[in-house]
Amino acid sequence: MGRSMAGITTASLLVVMIVGTIVGALVGMLLGNSLQPGPWLAILAGLAGTVAGAVVRNTLVDQGIAVGEYEAALPTPILVFAAIASIVGSLAGLEVALLVEEAFPTWVGALAGLMSSILTSLLVIAYHHPPPARS
Repeated sequence: MGRSMAGITTASLLVVMIVGTIVGALVGMLLGNSLQPGPWLAILAGLAGTVAGAVVRNTLVDQGIAVGEYEAALPTPILVFAAIASIVGSLAGLEVALLVEEAFPTWVGALAGLMSSILTSLLVIAYHHPPPARS
């Protein structure tokens, strides 16, 4: 009858990761002519991807799609931590692109957006996870 909370959260996070990857790739493609495939390109692509993913997710939540018990606004400190996670994820995406020797701007942007979205999603899951019951 009702959807499980795990299913709703999974759908919500998949939206963030897919949008983050696509927007990161587009930013990498657009900025690839003016920036070397390096840390600045990765950070800009990762931040743009994460922000776009969060905006799309929040728009869906505002419209009542994928709404559940844990689908609510996040407090400001969590948003600051998300920005830090996005920077770290962006640099991790750059490292992966360099390791597989595919340092094209589009790949750097896509991997930066994906890794940033994954780390930010893990942060949101950790925030929403209830603490264990003390016995």
